[in-house]
Amino acid sequence: MSNNGKRVAWVTGGGSGIGEAGAKALAADGWTVVVSGRRKDALDAVVATIGKSSGTAKAIPLDVSVAADVEKAAEEILAAYGRIDLLVSSAGINVPKRRWADMELEGWNKLVDINLNGVLYCMRAVLPAMRAQQDGAIINVASWAGRHVSKMPGPGYTTTKHAVLALTHSFNMDECVNGLRACCLSPGEVATPILQQRPVVPSEQEQAKMLQPEDLGRTIAFVASLPPRVCVNEILISPTWNRGFIQTPANRD
Repeated sequence: MSNNGKRVAWVTGGGSGIGEAGAKALAADGWTVVVSGRRKDALDAVVATIGKSSGTAKAIPLDVSVAADVEKAAEEILAAYGRIDLLVSSAGINVPKRRWADMELEGWNKLVDINLNGVLYCMRAVLPAMRAQQDGAIINVASWAGRHVSKMPGPGYTTTKHAVLALTHSFNMDECVNGLRACCLSPGEVATPILQQRPVVPSEQEQAKMLQPEDLGRTIAFVASLPPRVCVNEILISPTWNRGFIQTPANRD
């Protein structure tokens, strides 16, 4: 193994939320981490934090909806470290206008471009290196909405996250013979900045009862720590106080 024996992880959406927490947890476990996202300042802050803890991290700004840029980012990682052992696809968005009554095609297309196409582009970009290694893992961050249909996330978000689940399972069907494995991580509500895009933003008290980013960071690091013979196909995880089960005004809107 190149990179002085250290495993290399590429985390998209690594500037905040689940991606940031995953990058920090992986770095704490000794991984070399590359974080990508659209905001360079946020990525640099994550890299600086990891560096203060004696971890190794690098930032590559990226919009995952641009296929050519995704390919270039993967090439940059391989040029720097010689391998990619793990991809964490955590880049994702939702839009405020998410009901059939007010949804716009621009918003739908944006969701598909980032939440679905961006995942596919990243998976395809790392595939040649992982096949050559005959080893590699992918963790695609989907959503509770990728397993259970509900009104609150809206049709665009729900559809793209269901598609990510299918994409993950189809990858395992084809690539298990090459020693590759993928996990679809489907969390319920997580207290991340994406909540600000909701028509009704949950209160601080409600967010305190949700999953926290570090909970998902630990989950990502756990899946990544398992030996190559183990494929965790899917993880469905939620807050104990699951507002999908407990109807409140905020999650009805």
